Amino acid sequence: MSYPYKSVPALDAALGLIVLQADETLEGDMRAMMPLETALYVSRVPSGDAVTSDTLAEMAVHLTGAAGLLPHAARFTSIGYGCTSGAAEIGSERVAGLIRAGTHSPHVTNPLSALIAACQHLGLTRLALMSPYVAQVSAKLRDALADEGIETPVFGSFDEAEEAKVVRIDAASIVAAAVDLAARGGAEAIFLSCTNLRTLNVIDQIERETKMPCLSSNQVLAWDMARAAGITARIPGHLGKGADRLP
Repeated sequence: MSYPYKSVPALDAALGLIVLQADETLEGDMRAMMPLETALYVSRVPSGDAVTSDTLAEMAVHLTGAAGLLPHAARFTSIGYGCTSGAAEIGSERVAGLIRAGTHSPHVTNPLSALIAACQHLGLTRLALMSPYVAQVSAKLRDALADEGIETPVFGSFDEAEEAKVVRIDAASIVAAAVDLAARGGAEAIFLSCTNLRTLNVIDQIERETKMPCLSSNQVLAWDMARAAGITARIPGHLGKGADRLP
């Protein structure tokens, strides 16, 4: 027995997300910030266990394939590539081109380009940058920010080279490091780099203790994707106060 049915139209505000194979944090953070009814589709890209310039650059060859695994019928208003250091290593424009070779979206972003947009929105030009990775990995990110007029005069790191250990860094360690960086002076805001670092629940605490805006990779990525899609998202911290929708 076969039955007739009526079709419903495809959603006009679907979001796509390309997450690193080793990442345990970004997908959950994104779903926590977006409204429950948001259509969020996720694909994964192979990533190395060790975080080096070479392993970050190698992800480029997999981006088009990962994007092509997102549902072809979905109408993506924004697609995000979830790797801050990877975007710096590969380049934001190349990342967007590789993703668009696999699927279509008028807006392709990543934590680096989203951070730049957030800094422009908030009028920030000097960041205290905290990274879980060794300084060599962060150097490319700092150079990419400097090219956009955003300096990182204060830098700190957990000197971790293994991706699987980054997600295990506890909240108290993140807060203590951020507070110490802010106390050094010379910065207008704090940036917590890495999509696998569990930062979402400490942003407000860091802002209270430092009296400075606190940005993180997952927070700025969600903010950028939501405003491109016209979605009201639950963005923590100073960035989320009236800044989660397009003007």
